[in-house]
Amino acid sequence: MVTVELDKVDEIIDRYVGEEGILIQLLLDIQSELNWIPKEALERISERLKIPVSQIYRIASFYKAMSLTPRGRHIVNVCLGTACHVRGGPRIMDRAKQILGIDAGETTPDMKFTLERVNCLGCCALGPVVVVDRDYHGKITPAKVKEIIETCD
Repeated sequence: MVTVELDKVDEIIDRYVGEEGILIQLLLDIQSELNWIPKEALERISERLKIPVSQIYRIASFYKAMSLTPRGRHIVNVCLGTACHVRGGPRIMDRAKQILGIDAGETTPDMKFTLERVNCLGCCALGPVVVVDRDYHGKITPAKVKEIIETCD
């Protein structure tokens, strides 16, 4: 892991030193900063906060919001819950796969995009729904998928 990233991990840890029950928020902050949680970050947290790596790993691997594998700068979530599914969600997913050249759960080689399948985004009336980063796009058609992806820098 690059020294700059470990410096960022140290800065985040410094915000929480001496506080109780901060591990989940600490991991979320690292996830937000680096877009994933590298093994070296887990080890640094363990070393600095005197928490066993196994305990940190257990928490980091439990929550879907945390990733232990590198992810792209932009996360594309395609909803395939019941409402989105019956309104064409699988076609939206197929189009996203075609445009990005990856399957759900994968990241593009340039680390720009990660494509994920989600079971429900809680906005069924807008289905099918795609979320890119934190921007929700409802009533998506296969043609709109390309437009949405092209707006990402």
